[in-house]
Amino acid sequence: MPRFGVRWTVALLLMLLLAGAFLFCEYLIYFPTILQCGIDGRPADAALRAMVLSDTHLLGAVGGHWFDKLRREWQMERAFQTALWLLRPEIVFILGDIFDEGKWSSQKHWEDDVRRFHRMFRHSADTELVVLVGNHDIGFHYERVLLALSLSISLSSFLLVNSVALHGDGCPICQSVEKELIKLSRDLNCSLQVGGRVWKFGSQLYPPTAPVMLQHYPLYRVSDAGCTGQDAAPPEERHLLFREKYDVLSKEASQRLLQWFKPRLVLSGHTHSGCEVVHDNKYPEVSVPSFSWRNRNNPSFILASVSPGGHALSKCFLPEESTVISVYCSAGACLLLLALAHCLWMKGLLQCLSLCLLGKHKSL
Repeated sequence: MPRFGVRWTVALLLMLLLAGAFLFCEYLIYFPTILQCGIDGRPADAALRAMVLSDTHLLGAVGGHWFDKLRREWQMERAFQTALWLLRPEIVFILGDIFDEGKWSSQKHWEDDVRRFHRMFRHSADTELVVLVGNHDIGFHYERVLLALSLSISLSSFLLVNSVALHGDGCPICQSVEKELIKLSRDLNCSLQVGGRVWKFGSQLYPPTAPVMLQHYPLYRVSDAGCTGQDAAPPEERHLLFREKYDVLSKEASQRLLQWFKPRLVLSGHTHSGCEVVHDNKYPEVSVPSFSWRNRNNPSFILASVSPGGHALSKCFLPEESTVISVYCSAGACLLLLALAHCLWMKGLLQCLSLCLLGKHKSL
């Protein structure tokens, strides 16, 4: 009976240790990490609380291993849902590259990817989700996706730009996007000249302030050499030169956007690493790192508070995957040690009982 009780006690301890590690790594770890996120210097007249993330790269059916896909999607879903619950943003922007295999997906696989995306990034009716297109999203779905997502629109103080269509190669969609941008810049500039009043053009209202511009590709910069911080590119990669129209927008397209819109802030993605730069000594840009652990050990997003009179940003980090792996390894080591100690204890007990029984037998 004692042996039976000890075995059950050890088994219970093993199960509790395993369940505790799983519960912490898969659910609880996101709460203390995301709770550290807060906006410093929040504008007094703040009107909108926004969450900005980028480059989720949901794996598809072509190159994604099933376990890698399952693991990454679970991590992003738990992180996103926890952030929504704790931070209560009014609007969420995803700056492109939602999918990883847009250019290879069949119609069936594409629909499955979209379904998974909506499940992972589900949200309540009082939170709006706005998605920009990225280079990994379009591929051979070029016309279909761009027609749905590429319009450059003004939403409160935000300006959404389809930077994928700004390569200046004369394609029909690129031409339509440029025409829309030129028209929009004209309307926004008119709103800045009406003396603090909201400008109405047709059915669209434009605030009398410079916009916050959101896009997938960063504006042109030579490299990440001037980028610092724990979310910056690794030191050995920061001095690699960026290629125009591939890593960043071209110089020409970047200058046109700055001249047209004169944004007070630019938020971009694509590079998977964080960076803060200032263009022409007056236009700040923040590159938002990837939201996926597949692309970096410490994903993050931006929490922004934006109003017509100002804005404030906070960088919000997610748990490091190395921490999760360390917790699981530590739990595994404890399980092995506990099991080994139990086996040694049982072996010693059996030897002791054997000696006792042998001593009694000899005395008889």
